[in-house]
Amino acid sequence: MAKKKLIHFRENLTFPHLFQPGYHDIEEDFRLSSRWGKDFFSNPNPIILELGCGKGEYTVGLAEKYPEKNFIGIDFKGARLWRGAKTVQEKNLKNVAFIRTRADHLNKFFGPGEISEIWITFPDPQPGKKRKRLTAPVFLDRYKIFLCPEGILHLKTDDLDFYNYTLEILGQYHHPILFSTDDLYHSGFSEDVISIRTFYENMWLEIGKKICYIKFKLNRT
Repeated sequence: MAKKKLIHFRENLTFPHLFQPGYHDIEEDFRLSSRWGKDFFSNPNPIILELGCGKGEYTVGLAEKYPEKNFIGIDFKGARLWRGAKTVQEKNLKNVAFIRTRADHLNKFFGPGEISEIWITFPDPQPGKKRKRLTAPVFLDRYKIFLCPEGILHLKTDDLDFYNYTLEILGQYHHPILFSTDDLYHSGFSEDVISIRTFYENMWLEIGKKICYIKFKLNRT
């Protein structure tokens, strides 16, 4: 397994659509900040961001479904990103990029209003470390900088505590909730959040675990 990982890590270096910046690359802003459309995708289409993208199932699935939009997946695990980047290469998708980085550094990668939509798919629930949750106030404030004013956010999680925590934060800070459910696949909701499933999501559903979902906006006042 270790040998396979090393092979994948070496191959990651060859993918032009996978960025693995070092600390010196983001001391200021990343070179594509505010320039993703012009300098990487070569079009002015909306850019959708997936945080904690793992193997890239959502990023790739949405990119195939919406070729008129651009997609960027973020994760810190290089082995996971290899699968997504490899799939993009195999399918010859031109509207996908991946970045290997931590969510703490997101503001270095995107300019004001550059992102039109954010997906937070099965993030680490960070038990006992609520400030590190991707829907904690500190992160929601960061998203306001690079998410456009009418931008939509999606949270999909199998962790009921994370779901309830997010609802509490959204209510406390008056962020508009467009839809929420603690049992997505019995809710009657029928948008993209239903049509694409991750590898682990399928495993959880097979053992009867419920999936929670929130669709919301950010309060700008």
